[in-house]
Amino acid sequence: MLPLMVQPTEMPPVIRTRGLTKFYGKARGIEDVTLDVRPGEIFGFLGPNGAGKTTTIRILADMIRPTRGRAEVFGMDARAEGPAIRTRLGYLPGELHLYEHMTGRDHLRYLGNLRGGYDAGEVERMAGLLEADLSRKIEDLSKGNKQKVGLIQALMNRPQLLVLDEPTGGLDPLIQHQVHRLIGEARDEGRTVFLSSHLLPEVEALCDRVGIIREGRLIAVEQIAELKARALRRLEIHFAGPAPVEEFAQLSEVRDVAARNGVLTCAVVGELDTVVKTAARHRVVNIVSHEPSLEEIFLAYYEGDRAP
Repeated sequence: MLPLMVQPTEMPPVIRTRGLTKFYGKARGIEDVTLDVRPGEIFGFLGPNGAGKTTTIRILADMIRPTRGRAEVFGMDARAEGPAIRTRLGYLPGELHLYEHMTGRDHLRYLGNLRGGYDAGEVERMAGLLEADLSRKIEDLSKGNKQKVGLIQALMNRPQLLVLDEPTGGLDPLIQHQVHRLIGEARDEGRTVFLSSHLLPEVEALCDRVGIIREGRLIAVEQIAELKARALRRLEIHFAGPAPVEEFAQLSEVRDVAARNGVLTCAVVGELDTVVKTAARHRVVNIVSHEPSLEEIFLAYYEGDRAP
């Protein structure tokens, strides 16, 4: 008898929402947000202030309850099984509140012991990376230094899921780089990171996928590479002779064609195959491609422009 072949199954999502909706009276928080976050990925949650990022996070952490819909974390209902979820969750809120009368070290020791113990050596390592002075009382710290304590608090128990709401707010660029390093370490260890941010270069550098939320509604979930591949990019094509403006203007994927001194400039949506083949009919000296930033892509979605 041949052995039974068991087909591999995809691991269930760490975060799953279905139709998640929250109204504050008549005011909209989020509406019909349906989302899966995969194990071991860094998922960027993008949107300007007021778009619904923090509302979504607070529902996942069971800090507020949805008007309708369902949120699951580790396959557990966020409402019914919040305490069990939080034993495996590291959370940095956007509005951070700490025990001001304690030193940073005492604060972290207290919270670590509440969770059944912590690695003091790991706390000191992260404090060194972030240049955090844990000997000072929290009430004497600047906003940025309080943020460092909050980050260590979220990371120190090596949680399976990190939920970080604007993690580098108030930090200088060198410390932001160290935060990125710590987030990368979590991903390398197979842990999942749900990262809310309005700093688009940060999301572009860190994340595997990104969700864009606009006015409470999730309008796109994409791999960053795929999102950029379908976006508008700008080309400069240097020809040895006159630029063939009319040929490029007839291409459906090309916009904003102009030429000067043998240099043709245009914007291209999607693949470059037809553009390259058209250029190849002539003698080309050089081609310069200006890749779109995530910010350009995001603004196109958010402002309701033509889809990239």
